Amino acid sequence: MQAKLSVLIPCKNEVENLPACIASLRGVGDEILIADSGSTDGTLEIAKACGATRIIEREFINSGDFKNWAIPQAAHEWVLVLDADERLTPDLAEEIRQVLAAPPLFDGYALKRRNHFMGHRLNHTSWARDKVTRLIRRDRCRYQLHTDHSEIDLPSHRIKTLTHPLIHYTCWDYDAYLQKMIRYTDQQAELWYQQGRRPSLWKTMANGPLRFFRSYILELGFLDGWAGLQVSVLTGFYSFLKQARLWHKCAGRNRAELDRQAQEAFSGT
Repeated sequence: MQAKLSVLIPCKNEVENLPACIASLRGVGDEILIADSGSTDGTLEIAKACGATRIIEREFINSGDFKNWAIPQAAHEWVLVLDADERLTPDLAEEIRQVLAAPPLFDGYALKRRNHFMGHRLNHTSWARDKVTRLIRRDRCRYQLHTDHSEIDLPSHRIKTLTHPLIHYTCWDYDAYLQKMIRYTDQQAELWYQQGRRPSLWKTMANGPLRFFRSYILELGFLDGWAGLQVSVLTGFYSFLKQARLWHKCAGRNRAELDRQAQEAFSGT
């Protein structure tokens, strides 16, 4: 007998993405669980209209924390975590059904991602080698809490990678992408700060250019045209921004204190 599956979709203001995401799940999920973090654009109404089984709601703190809150609320032992900007292909859906039809030998299954930037597929750079552990046992898997890209905290020998890829429409405009970059870099810099790390002049100067060179030249990003160029530049900027934000947390000046000092200096003249 095939094991039943809950599909968990964390989302906020995903009215444009959600219908196609849910439509790609036909014949796969026995439960579609929407975990919402404060949508105001009609996402919940769309979710109900598209066949969501249940909707749960809570404030978003970070990705790992939010998913770890939602996973235990799934009705079934096996959970597929799917972001609203991701789609199952028919081949991947069939492969998941085959995994669940026999007693699964692993606690987690990783899915390769076919990433797109502004609708353009990336065949090179690190984006072309991306994979994420998303098909998991509800009671044995949780996300790491404090990384810029939350991953399942599970030893590699308990994870198997499936063959067919997941489609991922990473971003459709710069507004959404830059907001995500701001959130992720702040989260990583805060983790480093709490661990006692301090900014490095060399890393701040070199990480960005070196990361761009690796992405655009060594990983053949130039073969992806304009999309490859932009992704490589953004990848380099992402590396720089994490160091810059760590510097700000360690050495940033306090506005109120500077105003107080200026006022004292003014009063003393």
